[in-house]
Amino acid sequence: MKMAVFLVLLTTFLSAFAPLPSEALNVRGHLLKSKTFLSPPFILRPGSVSNKYYFDIEFPQGHLALKSFDAEVVDEHGVPVPLHETYLHHWVVEPYYAAKNHGTADVQKLPKIILARNSGVCKHTLGQYYGLGSETRHTATWVPDPYGIEIGNPERPPEGYEEKWLLNVHAIDTRGVADKLGCTECRCDLYNVTIDEYGRSIGKNYTGGLYCCYDQTQCKVKEGFNGEARKLFLRYTVTWLDWSNAIVPVKIYIFDVTDAALLEGRSEPACKVEYQVEECSSENRAKNDCVDVRVAKEVLPRGGDIVFGVAHQHSGGIGASLHGEDGRLLCESMATYGKGKEAGDEAGYIVGMSTCYPKPGTVKVRDGEVLTVVSNYSSERQHTGVMGLFYILVAEDDQRPAVNKPALCFSFPVSWCLPEWLSSNL
Repeated sequence: MKMAVFLVLLTTFLSAFAPLPSEALNVRGHLLKSKTFLSPPFILRPGSVSNKYYFDIEFPQGHLALKSFDAEVVDEHGVPVPLHETYLHHWVVEPYYAAKNHGTADVQKLPKIILARNSGVCKHTLGQYYGLGSETRHTATWVPDPYGIEIGNPERPPEGYEEKWLLNVHAIDTRGVADKLGCTECRCDLYNVTIDEYGRSIGKNYTGGLYCCYDQTQCKVKEGFNGEARKLFLRYTVTWLDWSNAIVPVKIYIFDVTDAALLEGRSEPACKVEYQVEECSSENRAKNDCVDVRVAKEVLPRGGDIVFGVAHQHSGGIGASLHGEDGRLLCESMATYGKGKEAGDEAGYIVGMSTCYPKPGTVKVRDGEVLTVVSNYSSERQHTGVMGLFYILVAEDDQRPAVNKPALCFSFPVSWCLPEWLSSNL
């Protein structure tokens, strides 16, 4: 007890005289590093859409463990831009393998790019390592210790390829638009489109979603409104550790509530990514029961310990949950809405999703277990192009951390650790 009090007093004293540096030690005594980058600029005018893919973005190099990836839209002066001016539909980031020599790849008829993708289950459509939307400013992405997302392993790329990173940013300028919510939900009538970005006809029953708000489309602006073009960026901060044997690797899985394959008796996932919420009936409205509930069942390829979980939803979302085969709750992620006008607290927009950080070993799933995803939306009005995704990190059973208690380390005023014999007795 005396030792614990001494450490608290010592920590308080030292922290009062030394600011936390950009490189700090995590609890296992390894150097934590962080760096902030800017995406290439994208130009938006009132009502316009930018949905671009940026290849070979700036990213930490080496054999590393990713600990977090946080992002937000800023203007050319670095000022955060609120959602009611520029709606961040989504950003996603993922690694890929690029041919070192394009000429050789052409001669051998090899692809110039091979997407690395996550571990499933929708890896053909949702292969990202990280990805968020309007909730990005207040949704944690931290990977808890002693875990990390392994990147840059020199043995992973196929021969003749190297690892690089791509970023997709989908942003909609809603300054002066006729219907802000309609524009952010990509209602086709507001965009006046009948074909998608590949020139394919959009079905009459499709009233809104990604097919209608692709790059360089234009949402309806109020007559007489004039607004200047803006140069914007996605500012992203990456935090990482150099890879070591002390880090426990985790696998990334993304579940999609639109995947009805298992319920329909098909083996291959059919993740549609988005769906539509219809306005509730007069009967349900009279019972004050205007909640749209969607359910999907998906197979987890490999089991282990769930160490992190979070959902992704759009405006109207209430929250989502993930359940085990026996119905037990694995993780619940609830939406938080803003109440003001400032960036990060915009009224009417989801500005955060709660996350799950189970104590290691307490939330287990087995190989091949059928998990259930539940997504809840308000159906007080119709919502188009909504999403119900669930992202989890799983540490497989053979990758469990050692039971030895790590040394207690500090990062101020200089990096130092207590001896293991002392920290083990605290």
